[in-house]
Amino acid sequence: MDFKWLKFILIFVAVFSLTSSFSATILENKIAQGNSYYTAAKYDSAMIQYQAVVDAGYESSGLYYNLGNAYFKLKDIPSAILYYEKAKKLDPTDEDILKNLEVANNMIVDKIDQLPRFFFREWWDSIYNLFNADSWTWISLCFLMLSLIAIFFYLTTSVLWIKKTGFFSGLILILFTIGTFGLASQRFYYTKQASEAIIFAPTITVKSSPGNSSVDLFVLHEGTKVALLDEVVGWHKIKIGNGSVGWLPDDSFKGI
Repeated sequence: MDFKWLKFILIFVAVFSLTSSFSATILENKIAQGNSYYTAAKYDSAMIQYQAVVDAGYESSGLYYNLGNAYFKLKDIPSAILYYEKAKKLDPTDEDILKNLEVANNMIVDKIDQLPRFFFREWWDSIYNLFNADSWTWISLCFLMLSLIAIFFYLTTSVLWIKKTGFFSGLILILFTIGTFGLASQRFYYTKQASEAIIFAPTITVKSSPGNSSVDLFVLHEGTKVALLDEVVGWHKIKIGNGSVGWLPDDSFKGI
């Protein structure tokens, strides 16, 4: 073996670890500084510190929540809603996030009636939003371990009732493993995909097709949440809560 390469690899790993640790320390210091500014009611300075951490590529529900609070104090409601929504994507069960998001949404112009949803979709979403992606992953791993234990008893025991219990419980646990793994995967994909957006233009007219010369459909205002359906160069097809669909230019919104 070429020990020069081994030495190079060890040095590279050591430098990478030290650099990562140093970068993490800097980001933690910025968050702590942002918290201090927020406590001192210096909301613009707090926002700058939090935003710098976000721009560095770090994300967490707590960071997004704090940044949303800073923007809310600065009366930048669209930005507050954007980061509350980002926080909600990572932690859909946090009551503080949900409460502050509701307060911010009550301050925007558009009050859009939501289409009723099928009971099955309501039931699925209630289960889907019980945990974040990490929690669903751990639950899936627990079910996997239990299913392996059940299979072990089925394969190794000669007692009939234990063998039957191991077999049927193993099947059920495998189904739970597959289901919870699917929830974890879907939840993770949802957090990484910008399938929704917040309007940032004070007032914007939704078009019937991607082009300024197309027919005007309806008007939206800043802070309104839309679903992103399709895109062409410079334009996105959007849908609002009442089912209305149209096209908006990319510079009129920011993805969640």
